[in-house]
Amino acid sequence: MRVALYHPWIYLKSGLERTILEIAKRSRHEWDIYTSHYDAEGTYPELKQHHVQEVNRVSVQRSYGAVLGASMNIARTRLATDKVDALVVCCDGVGSFVTLRNGQVPAINLCFTPLRAVYDEEYRKRHLERQGGRRWMALLMEKGYRWMDRWLWRRYDRVVCISETVRDRSVAGGLGEAASMDVLYPGVDGSRIQASDTFEHFFFLPGRIMWTKNIELGIEAFLMFKRATGSDWKLVIAGMVDHKGQEYFARLKELTGGDDSITFHVGPSDAQMQDYYTRCGASLFTAFNEDLGLTPMEAMARGKPVIAVNRGGPREVVEHQVSGYLVNADPQSFSVAMELLTQDESRLRRMGQAGLERVKRFTWDKLVSGLDDVIDQAVAGRKR
Repeated sequence: MRVALYHPWIYLKSGLERTILEIAKRSRHEWDIYTSHYDAEGTYPELKQHHVQEVNRVSVQRSYGAVLGASMNIARTRLATDKVDALVVCCDGVGSFVTLRNGQVPAINLCFTPLRAVYDEEYRKRHLERQGGRRWMALLMEKGYRWMDRWLWRRYDRVVCISETVRDRSVAGGLGEAASMDVLYPGVDGSRIQASDTFEHFFFLPGRIMWTKNIELGIEAFLMFKRATGSDWKLVIAGMVDHKGQEYFARLKELTGGDDSITFHVGPSDAQMQDYYTRCGASLFTAFNEDLGLTPMEAMARGKPVIAVNRGGPREVVEHQVSGYLVNADPQSFSVAMELLTQDESRLRRMGQAGLERVKRFTWDKLVSGLDDVIDQAVAGRKR
């Protein structure tokens, strides 16, 4: 069977692009990958092997004008659906507009999140606060978008959410019923689930360096932890910074106050990231309301405990006081958890081992096999 996959933007090394790559690598189906903004150098280089096709290029900016323009372009986009049996749309906002001119084949919504500025209450609150005097316009556009989005979701034959958090957010937004949505978790490479015996004295905070990841929380907590304990532990922050994140990155560097126990590694390779997971003592996950979170899984796959914000997707991954700590999103709570882990290496290793066992339920093979089954069912259902 041949399947078309569409996502508006493939230009980063994020969990979404990683998921697209793993689907193309592991599926029993053949895939045609389409996007409206492709940066082969900015995303995973392995995607070049899967013939990503750019159609009706759109901006990656998130201003109202840019998003409206992107939506209109996507709505006009016609894919080569006469050559495929199904269409998978990677949904995190405006991708659903592509279904308007591509309804000839069954459509599956692989939902990473409905638009966060509208449906994620934590994200929405911060978004509206930043609008100032334009708040009225934001609310007006939100109302129109909600109406359109609900109508577009009815065009899907099946909906697959990447976590229960995303499913619940979609249901709360009036996009569908929980019973009609499958949950399939992205994850890790099962062949790489192997405990590391190395626990160097540094916390690892991995992931894209952008404001939604709330990295300042990790820095503030670490500085508080150091002042309270005088510990020799360090903090390593590693991830990509795109042009939109440069100002945020500059603020983070100022926040460290020049403390040389905090280091940044911008644009690490996959091999370098795996090396950090292998060597670190523990991992931090500070995003204020994440949909799921692949980086905690990667740390757990190396047998390392995780300290994460007790909200959203991490609660589906990390078991509190078993494979790490789920804590409030404030520096004091993170600092206390850091102290608990560093006081007792046997606790570090015990929690790491528990995480290693738990992460076995989150693998790419399970996601892709489940998605292949959903596609088969959608195609069969359309033929009846």
